[in-house]
Amino acid sequence: VRAGQRLASMLRCTRAWRLPLEGLGPHSPSFARVPVAPSSSGGRGEAEPRPLPLSYSLLDGEAALPAVIFLHGLFGCKTNFNSIAKAFAQQTGRRVLTVDARNHGNSPHSPDMSYEIMSQDLQDLLPQLGLVPCVVVGHSMGGRTAMLLALQRPELVERLIAVDISPVEGTGSSHFPAYVAAMRTVNIPDGLPRSRARKLADEQLSSVVQNLAVRQHLLTNLVEVDGRLAWRLNLDALAQHLDKLLTFPQRQESYLGPTLFLLGGNSQFVHPSHHPEIMRLFPRAQIQTVPNAGHWIHAERPQDFIDAIRGFLV
Repeated sequence: VRAGQRLASMLRCTRAWRLPLEGLGPHSPSFARVPVAPSSSGGRGEAEPRPLPLSYSLLDGEAALPAVIFLHGLFGCKTNFNSIAKAFAQQTGRRVLTVDARNHGNSPHSPDMSYEIMSQDLQDLLPQLGLVPCVVVGHSMGGRTAMLLALQRPELVERLIAVDISPVEGTGSSHFPAYVAAMRTVNIPDGLPRSRARKLADEQLSSVVQNLAVRQHLLTNLVEVDGRLAWRLNLDALAQHLDKLLTFPQRQESYLGPTLFLLGGNSQFVHPSHHPEIMRLFPRAQIQTVPNAGHWIHAERPQDFIDAIRGFLV
């Protein structure tokens, strides 16, 4: 139980996030499907997807050392790494950046969602902040974004760390489409007290998402908008492009920088059969396993996670 509580705590996103109601569209005064919270969009209706101004948090540190960038996974947000980022900045003296991916957290919504455009978002942001070349640490979806960034723009990535994900489609994420579908069908009556509304959403998700910690992780995206709950994730964009996010773009080039694939010992996301493709794309890759950790290594074994990364940076 303690491990589950720690996981839920580490995965928690900010819940005090508020936006004006404008843009939510009409809804029944008594009972309505939970809407998606409005957000400024940089890409609606455009033929060419363009980078969005991502929400980020930067901890200051020694400019002579490469900064460390943490990228969260699907359904996550930058605050998933709050405790890790603070500890890492204190222990290493490095600048540490955490970023909300597009359609997640406090970053803008857009109908465009792919690893190519998420890589482009970072190619836009990181030089602006003067953080390149940097160490990029990405978990799950963030790990694939980090991989593609390193392959496309190796001069921006001093070292790469992919956390419990590979460039090969695996079975670990096979339940994600069901999660998105379940979140889109959550119905909350207007006027319910917040605690009761969250409890009702939890009950509605529980038939599809049996794991309590995962359910609590998803529910951190249910935020208050003028007294009414709304999804902070852009569920429509995720549903439309989820098939692209569960695979990795075909690439011919390789990234020759130091690379660590950090795997959870209890996770099914990366299989030994993935290793040849890992080594083709990342010939200097090391593969390290954290015992007694599942997919969310940083939440379940935070000190082991920090120690592994610090060891790789030495």
